[in-house]
Amino acid sequence: MTEAKTPGHGPLTGVRVVELAGIGPGPFAAMLLADLGADVVRVDRPGGPGLGIDPAYDVTNRNKRSVIVDLKAPDGAARVLDLAERADVLIEGYRPGVAERLGVGPGDCHARNPRLVYGRMTGWGQQGPLADRAGHDVAYLALTGTLGMIGDPDRPPAVPANLLGDYAGGSLYLVVGVLAALHHARAGGTGQVVDAAIVDGAAHLSAMIHGMLAAGAWQDRRGANLLDGGCPYYGTYETADGRHMAVGALEPRFYAEFLRLLGLEDQAAAHLDVTRWPELRERVAARFKSRTRDEWTAVFEGSDACVAPVLSLREAPHHPHLAARSTFTDHGGTTQPAPAPRFSATPTTVRTGPARPGADTDGVARDWDVPRLLSSSSNPQRKASP
Repeated sequence: MTEAKTPGHGPLTGVRVVELAGIGPGPFAAMLLADLGADVVRVDRPGGPGLGIDPAYDVTNRNKRSVIVDLKAPDGAARVLDLAERADVLIEGYRPGVAERLGVGPGDCHARNPRLVYGRMTGWGQQGPLADRAGHDVAYLALTGTLGMIGDPDRPPAVPANLLGDYAGGSLYLVVGVLAALHHARAGGTGQVVDAAIVDGAAHLSAMIHGMLAAGAWQDRRGANLLDGGCPYYGTYETADGRHMAVGALEPRFYAEFLRLLGLEDQAAAHLDVTRWPELRERVAARFKSRTRDEWTAVFEGSDACVAPVLSLREAPHHPHLAARSTFTDHGGTTQPAPAPRFSATPTTVRTGPARPGADTDGVARDWDVPRLLSSSSNPQRKASP
């Protein structure tokens, strides 16, 4: 491994990562590696990736540096291979075969750097009947059975933003795979390809549910189970002001505390009696509708009833617990989640804001010793590093 020359903070300080620009789970995975201290160089294309927001607000590009390379130019692939030769990890999110056609596939990169961990982020994976098809988070979740678990039984499945597929089933599995392969490369001296498919990761997330299904403890339909909203003491309820409270009072002692604070002690026997669940749900819903969210928050404050207010994105950073832990941070005027998880010996931080396309070409060319990056034909928007 070549020591990075840029300041680093976190357990991955010294690890070099090349990110071939894309949108969605690939950039988020690279951000996580950058948050952990890696020197991540994002290879942007001329004109940008088409995310549709000002790059100054694209938090997934924080803690990175950016260069611009036109991979379709005659010398574009050579510049990326120069970076790959000096890197520990490369991440790409193209459809299968695209990186090979561009001359930066695993074979090309490993010919220059046998120790390289080559991370591939896709929805359908590198093989299979759908591998070459377009797709998005919601479609990947649909085929794994995961989407069909979410939502009310009498309504279409609810869409969980793109958090469950793109980021949980995609980015996080790519990062786990990359770090495992990096460990192997350091121990044995050889790199490998990590095929991270969102369908694989999303399916893997449902391992416990499949075990419960096989044991007869889970019904294969929405809103009929302990953890999918079917249980009246595990779900959400509307309050008098149109907001909501979340309830997770599963264990008997938490359930008892929940009933006591809600004023429904006469429902103790309904805990395990599913025939009484419809009545319990109606009683609980009526109680929550009698007060505002903030009033109920005060009632359950400091208890073990496992009840919490449902906060909005703008409200969450101001919650006393999250504020005390600095779960959110402000950098450059943008409120955003702080790096996670936390480390006792190698703390992480938001070091820099979102990388502007091409703004770091000079610094990367110097630090990584890749003079060909400075060619104006490859970097038409190059600006001097700060």
